[in-house]
Amino acid sequence: MHDIIDTAVAAGTFKTLAAALTAAGLVDTLKGTGPFTVFAPTDDAFAKLPEGTVDKLLKDVPKLKAILCYHVVSGQVMAADVMKMDGKTAKTVNGADLKISTEGGVKLNGNVHVTKTDIACTNGVIHCVDSVLMPPA
Repeated sequence: MHDIIDTAVAAGTFKTLAAALTAAGLVDTLKGTGPFTVFAPTDDAFAKLPEGTVDKLLKDVPKLKAILCYHVVSGQVMAADVMKMDGKTAKTVNGADLKISTEGGVKLNGNVHVTKTDIACTNGVIHCVDSVLMPPA
């Protein structure tokens, strides 16, 4: 079993996320002790963003860091725990809340679907999401 970063890199479907975490200087943090829960957007999720968005974000480190930290919750929250949180919120590392719905599958903020759960890592867990979560302005 690997840490969150090595697990994401090995999966091969998080190349954009890995590049973004590197650009934002968050690799060492997510290789740290944790535990962390990461709602990880796949490469396909990043591809849904308007053309040029990823390149702009890679050059705007503070904004990129805020967005990436909005995908991380302190502690290890497994799918079974999330299923008990319908209608509740989870505080992200960037300080903003994620709204959780479990009706018809797990959704974050009403429209971001969790597509794969409980990818265990030595310092937490990864859940895949189908879109990039944008923190409230």
